[in-house]
Amino acid sequence: MKIEATAVIMAGGKSLRMGFDKQEIKINEKNLVHIQADILGEIFNEVIIISNKPELYKNYHLNVYKDMIKDQGPLGGIHSALVNSSNYYNYFIACDMPNINTEYIKYIYEIIFEDKSKNGIVAKLNDWIEPFNSFYTKNLIESIEIHLKNGKRSVFSLLKKNKIIYLEEEAVREFSSDWSMFDNLNTHHELSEYYLKI
Repeated sequence: MKIEATAVIMAGGKSLRMGFDKQEIKINEKNLVHIQADILGEIFNEVIIISNKPELYKNYHLNVYKDMIKDQGPLGGIHSALVNSSNYYNYFIACDMPNINTEYIKYIYEIIFEDKSKNGIVAKLNDWIEPFNSFYTKNLIESIEIHLKNGKRSVFSLLKKNKIIYLEEEAVREFSSDWSMFDNLNTHHELSEYYLKI
């Protein structure tokens, strides 16, 4: 039985360090976003893509949404996803994160599903918060809109204002001892290193 939640692939960003649009990263000749969508589609009842280049996905079967509030970075994409998704609970991953751990996803979903008072669950490494590979609820929509209206674009400062579950490092490493499920492919070097591992 699939999770009653939406998986969101965040395919925005300027990709400056990579030198080409990270939405077009390919792994074994297949677009990474499509690989992510196939994996997530096995466990979620809905998968959507947030991208300001929907033409890249015209031959794919997923709904693609642009940022509703333009030029606001990841928070603008999170806002658009929460508004357009069909579910209260929403899982977020970036399009350059190749290591999806479905057991971890199910684990954190169960935690936030059991605690209806919280609006998100994120992993924490010392003082660092991982904004993706996380769940957020539709309850954050209004808070994000106020945050952006006040000229604030930081996901971290938004989370501090809301009721969020912070999953401590020890619990997270039970699923990813080397923290690799949070890896991003930001540069050609990182992409080359990833190719060597697979």
